[in-house]
Amino acid sequence: MPKTVCIVGAGPSGLVAAKSLLHDAPKGTFDVTVFDSQTRIGGLWPSQKTDNDGLVHPLMVANQSKHTVQFSDLAWEDDAPELPRAWQVGRYLELYHQTYCQEAKLILGTRVEKTETTEAGWQVHTKSPDGTTREESFDYLLIASGFFGRPVVPESIPKNPEVPVVHSSQYRNLKGLLGEGERQGSKILVVGGQMSGVEIAGTIATHLSAAVHAPGTSLIPNVDKYTVHHIVQKPVWVMPLFLSPKPSSAAPPFLPLDIGSYNLATRSYPLTNNQGHISTEAAKHFSTIYECTLGTNQAVYSPCLTVTSEDASNPQFLAVSDNYMEFVRSGLITLSRGKLDTISGKEATVSPSNEKVDDIAAVVLATGFEASISIDFLPPSVKQELALHPDDLSNTVALGFHNTYHPAVPNLGFVGFYRSPYWGVMEMQARFLTNLWSSGGPESPSLSPSMKEALANDTSIQKTLSLRTDPRASQFPMGDYVWLMQEFAAALDLTLLDPPENMRQLKMDTLTPARYPSKHLSEPRQAQVDKSLRQTEATIWAAMTSDKFAAKAVFRSLLGEWKLERELISKLPSHPSGHFSGTAKFLLRAGTREGRESEFDRFAAEDGDPVTEYLYIEEGDFKATNGFSFRATRRYVWRYNERKDELSVWFVKTDDQKRADYLFHRVEFAVPDRDYEGERECRDSWRATAGHLCIDDFYDVNYRFNFQAVNLRGWRLAYTVKGPQKDYTIDGVYTR
Repeated sequence: MPKTVCIVGAGPSGLVAAKSLLHDAPKGTFDVTVFDSQTRIGGLWPSQKTDNDGLVHPLMVANQSKHTVQFSDLAWEDDAPELPRAWQVGRYLELYHQTYCQEAKLILGTRVEKTETTEAGWQVHTKSPDGTTREESFDYLLIASGFFGRPVVPESIPKNPEVPVVHSSQYRNLKGLLGEGERQGSKILVVGGQMSGVEIAGTIATHLSAAVHAPGTSLIPNVDKYTVHHIVQKPVWVMPLFLSPKPSSAAPPFLPLDIGSYNLATRSYPLTNNQGHISTEAAKHFSTIYECTLGTNQAVYSPCLTVTSEDASNPQFLAVSDNYMEFVRSGLITLSRGKLDTISGKEATVSPSNEKVDDIAAVVLATGFEASISIDFLPPSVKQELALHPDDLSNTVALGFHNTYHPAVPNLGFVGFYRSPYWGVMEMQARFLTNLWSSGGPESPSLSPSMKEALANDTSIQKTLSLRTDPRASQFPMGDYVWLMQEFAAALDLTLLDPPENMRQLKMDTLTPARYPSKHLSEPRQAQVDKSLRQTEATIWAAMTSDKFAAKAVFRSLLGEWKLERELISKLPSHPSGHFSGTAKFLLRAGTREGRESEFDRFAAEDGDPVTEYLYIEEGDFKATNGFSFRATRRYVWRYNERKDELSVWFVKTDDQKRADYLFHRVEFAVPDRDYEGERECRDSWRATAGHLCIDDFYDVNYRFNFQAVNLRGWRLAYTVKGPQKDYTIDGVYTR
């Protein structure tokens, strides 16, 4: 007779737990029931573009690529973006459920209210929205209710604030935050300086920039008066979504940040845990790596974000945002270093400096979540065994073998109950519990030697308890991804698949969930593993040997203001030579439809988001060699097409210079000559060309983009223009 399992939560961790119980144990071993209080599956991840009721905006771009945000035996569609949006992740989970979890009994819109331990297992009390209560008995209880239980609101926030206060998970747009009418105050205060604080500050600044620079009239009155003020306790390294595995190159290749981060070719074996307690030496080592990755200690952006030698001696924190740093440089985001002390009216006080932040229009809290509410239904005696600590957001409970179970409660399991985005670890946790329970539990003689050894040597509980009071605990103390995958694989006797030979040549050995497939795969599951591996290999190969993602990296790095010096040399006396000196601004806004109506409509309909573009404005003084001088300005619209990985420049309309008119040119990148064996490169920059025929005049365009790690340190744009009435060259140099 099968053992019954109650799974609480139908998000990614609950679904992968159900799949593992149903497919990684002999058929009929387990009878699985999944409860979720929501009326849909997916947990945090919505599956509809219009689903704004959850904790994640449906159009949010994941900060890990599709190669990491997946399970081993279900590949993404080939045309899925490298960095999927939240609703696309929700669709992936729907397909995963349809493919592997149909045999599980799924009960949605039903909350687990209380559980009780019995001699046989668990008594589970549930309640549906209409108030109907039920009691059912199960042999095992598996908690997959997630770490993100309830938003934390600091005590410093008044009970009846004078300005709108929302949690970062509730923010959707400026209108929802500020309302439609005129609002007093000019600063949107963001509280919280870690991952979600940086992300939401960058998002709000993006929305402000888009509202100010969009064509037409803004829905937000006087939107140009608003700025973001961000309170950060310590410097945090802010990584863009695409990094380079060769940051010292002048023409670096680019890949989604997780592909390089999980490159086993840069690690020594056996892998050791680089998280948990961080020594001074380890902190300095990480600081060196991050500074090399970014090409800066961040001093060029703000003193508050500068990682000094003293900062580098302490545990390092990371955040991810494409736009945050340039908005800080431009002043759209201003910073205070410290901690929010009080808010009174429209003024906040920052400690310990006692700095005052006045003229506040709204407050957004990026202060994390209380995880303990996700396990409120457990009996007090069990919470005591788990050493529940509601105020410790990183180590809420102390669990054995990397947050999966507790030896005192062997019929209770956890999947995904930790601060980490790594789906591969969720899958490993699910496999571990499946193996443990199908073998009869931690004391069973049926356990494999590798499982017995793993349990005998496990110190996870002790480490969790010690890290609670450790001032040098890492940002994600459970353990680093590749080491955790190794630990689970050793316990489960799973083999890491070797990388293909062409990946070895590139010194790329990226760990993805598909590299650790289950032992006994059906043909359809094996086909999905193979497809996933091919997708990752293709992405890496294209990025390392072609111009793939170069346009993306250039487009991101253009944001903000540049100093522009341009020489014009004319061979015709009718067009004087001269020098232009001024500024060029790339102003971020939502993508517009003009000039590309059919493509825009299709992209918006299929993906739900027209992404972003720049309104380019240059202003300065032109001094001709004949002594004549005048004020000069010009405008373009720069666009990046994610599906085509294509950068293009468009003329603006003469009667509305915020609107694109027609295509000027597409930027064609030239692939640098690389000799991977000798680590030698024959180009000193990314180069690109373009051409444009304007009636009888041909514009021959040449670009040179000079990178310092992930950021442009400068670039050149040169034109040679020839025609019946024109014969001149323009050479412009852009520097920060």
